[in-house]
Amino acid sequence: MAHTIFIDGEAGTTGLQIRDRLAGRRDIELLSIDPERRKDAGARAELLNAADAVVLCLPDDASREAVSLISSNSVKVVDASTAYRTAPGWTYGFPEMSRDQRDAVRNATRVSNPGCYPTGFIGLVRPLVAAGLIPADFPVTVNAISGYSGGGKGLIAEFEGQPAPQGTDDAFRAYGFTLAHKHLPEMQIHAGLAHPPVFAPSVGRYAQGMLVEVPLQLWALPGQPTPADLHVALEAAYAGETFVEVASGAECAELQKARAGAANYVAGLDPQALNGTNRMRLFVFGSADGRQARLVALLDNLGKGASGAAVQSLNLMLGLPEDAGL
Repeated sequence: MAHTIFIDGEAGTTGLQIRDRLAGRRDIELLSIDPERRKDAGARAELLNAADAVVLCLPDDASREAVSLISSNSVKVVDASTAYRTAPGWTYGFPEMSRDQRDAVRNATRVSNPGCYPTGFIGLVRPLVAAGLIPADFPVTVNAISGYSGGGKGLIAEFEGQPAPQGTDDAFRAYGFTLAHKHLPEMQIHAGLAHPPVFAPSVGRYAQGMLVEVPLQLWALPGQPTPADLHVALEAAYAGETFVEVASGAECAELQKARAGAANYVAGLDPQALNGTNRMRLFVFGSADGRQARLVALLDNLGKGASGAAVQSLNLMLGLPEDAGL
C-alpha cells in the first residue's frame, strides 16, 4: 500500500523539486490541495492530518502555523524552513552527520531539513571537531557561493529578468554583512562549535549548485594536524555512505596542479557539477608546507541542500529504501 504524502507549499522552488522526485513512485501517493484553497486553513488542516507524512515548504511562520494545525499523532513531518532546525523535539535531517543520526531520523516523527550552506559546512567541520582535530572553541570561517535559486522566487525573478529596474546585471553578489545569517545557529550547534563561525555567503549568476569552503590555519590548531590528517578523518566519517563522498587524495592533488596560463585556477571544481543529484563531495586541499588547508564541499543547493535531503529523510521515516527516488 502506498504512503500518502502532502506537500504544503508545493508551488515553491523546493516544493516543486520534491514533488518531481516523488512523482511516479509506486510506493508514494501524492495528495494535492485545490490551488484556490491553499490559504484555507480548514482545507490545509484536513490534508495535513489525512496524510501519512507531510513536507512543509513554507516560510518560517507559515511552517509553525502548519505544525499547529496537525492534531494527528501518526502524521510524520519534514519541515524545510529554518523554524525547527535547532528546536527541542525535532531531529536534524542529515543522516550522515554522525553514526547515530540515521537511526534518529528513521525513528523520528518531526524532522527539520538542513539548510544548503549548513549541509556543506557541517559535513566538513563536524567530523573534525568530533575527532579532536578542530577544538570546539576554535574560530572558524566559512565562505560559500550558491546559485540564485537558493534565494527563492524573488531572487530567481531578479536574476532571470531584464536588467534594472526589473532585474539585475550582477555576475556575483556577496551578502550577509550583518554577520547574523539565519543559518548560523544550526551551523554552530550541529557542527559542535562553541561559537558561530564567520559566514561569508554569496550568489553567482547561475541557477543552482554551490561550493562551501572552510579555510584553516593548521599551524594554529593545537595538534597542528596535516592536510592528510583531515582527509583521513573525513574518509573515516563517511565510509560506506551513498550520498556523501570524500574525494581521494590523488584527485585533490590532481585538481591542485597548475594549468598553463592559469596557475591559480582549480579545474574541475564546478559548483554545478552535482546538479540534479542528492550527492555531496568533500575535498581537502593543503599547502606544500602543510601549514594551511582549504576544505571544500560541492553540492546542489536544491538537491542535497534541499529537496533531495527531504526525500532522503522521508524515505527513512517511512521505512522505504533510503535512496528511493534519488
